[in-house]
Amino acid sequence: MITRKNCVTLTLGLIVMSLLFFYPAKGRAEVDVSVNIGLPLPAVVISAPPAVVMIPGAPVYFAPDIEVDIFFYRGHWYRPYRQRWYRASHYNGPWCYIAPRAVPNVIVKLPPGYRHIPPGHEKIPYGQLKKHWKEREKAEKKAYKSHKHRRHGD
Repeated sequence: MITRKNCVTLTLGLIVMSLLFFYPAKGRAEVDVSVNIGLPLPAVVISAPPAVVMIPGAPVYFAPDIEVDIFFYRGHWYRPYRQRWYRASHYNGPWCYIAPRAVPNVIVKLPPGYRHIPPGHEKIPYGQLKKHWKEREKAEKKAYKSHKHRRHGD
């Protein structure tokens, strides 16, 4: 039989145990977990393959007729969004986040005013982009080898 005294003792015991369990004690370890999922990159629908322009002073192309910045460099497309960079193999994505150190330096340090297209800079149709950048890279390698050979031949 439960007496009034036993009921009071049981209740007080439960209160004391609750306080000990929920009261923070010294030396109690705490764990802080945070998950940073990040915001998804907003989709940009590009209805047709974009024409590009080579940025003066940089071996980078950009699509001036698109509402967001997308750049083409050495076979990949790059897109900045909210202090992050994304890369894709195709101008329409899919875009994947890349670490800041993986973004080519020539893209991060584009000349100011790169959107201003000087006279004489024609837009390169998308269908000719791959050929254009491969020929330009080939010419740069040839010029580098020629320059290197002349320096050692002096």
